Amino acid sequence: LAIGRRGQNVRLASQLTGWDIDVLTEEEESRRRSEEFHQRSQMFIDALDVDDVIAHLLVAEGFTAVDQIAEVPVEELTEIEGFDEDVAEELRERARAHVAEQERQFAEQCRELGVSDDLASLDDLTQEMVLKLGRGGVRTRDDLADLASDELADLLGDDAPKQDELDHIIMNARAHWFADEASGEDETAEAATEESA
Repeated sequence: LAIGRRGQNVRLASQLTGWDIDVLTEEEESRRRSEEFHQRSQMFIDALDVDDVIAHLLVAEGFTAVDQIAEVPVEELTEIEGFDEDVAEELRERARAHVAEQERQFAEQCRELGVSDDLASLDDLTQEMVLKLGRGGVRTRDDLADLASDELADLLGDDAPKQDELDHIIMNARAHWFADEASGEDETAEAATEESA
């Protein structure tokens, strides 16, 4: 109802809800879901070295990333039809090995680019974002904190999130500035109290 007949109010509904609303035909939506299913299945096939049947089952059960499989309890995996405890354990071990290798490669690339740990460990940034920033000359948390949101969007390119998320990333990078100021003010106040005593 909010979108209106033939999507005539889609822009207004998008502004009111703050959501990006795409109006698709049933055929387009079916094609999109099929492509998404295939991409996720292929990701599991490549990362876990499994056949397409197992990959399809994982996707059908709602798994979207390898690290989810690395962290899920074995009991949850054994609930999938055709998965016994041995299969579940093997999948988890392969997932953990894959995640560990990805983290090793990420750490190595960060080191090569000179990216500091304080930037690489920021919660709001994916590994891909950190590497793009490093390649763009942003190598520390302070480098990121000095950026304007449009500069950050340019550096991230296709990976750039929406404006409010960009602003949040930058403010999160600046948080330690305010914490440092607050602790400096506390020390000044303590010193003034000791002098007056």
